[in-house]
Amino acid sequence: QVQLVESGGGLVQPGGSLRLSCVASGSIFSIAGMAWHRQAPGKERELIAAITSGGMTNYADSVKGRFTISRDNAKNTVYLQMNSLKTEDTAVYYCNMYPIRLGYWGQGTQVTVSS
Repeated sequence: QVQLVESGGGLVQPGGSLRLSCVASGSIFSIAGMAWHRQAPGKERELIAAITSGGMTNYADSVKGRFTISRDNAKNTVYLQMNSLKTEDTAVYYCNMYPIRLGYWGQGTQVTVSS
């Protein structure tokens, strides 16, 4: 059974950078697409970045040009490099399979952008 463990969140000032990691256990990682989602207070969880097993990427307009998703199949890990962070990026960030999600989520990692 696949397990999802997010890490790398924290407090950062506007304009700063942060790199999130997601370790997804299981032997199918190398052939599975992965995505990052986030949920801000009072808002619905939204998909912000995705990467297919072949390395093709897509981003929500709100993060395009600032965030970069990548993967390291040898480590069963997907990353989210976040640059030029804005206060609007404050949220709990989660990873999951893409395009078909698992029926559950990991604990997520909190990202707070504040001056």
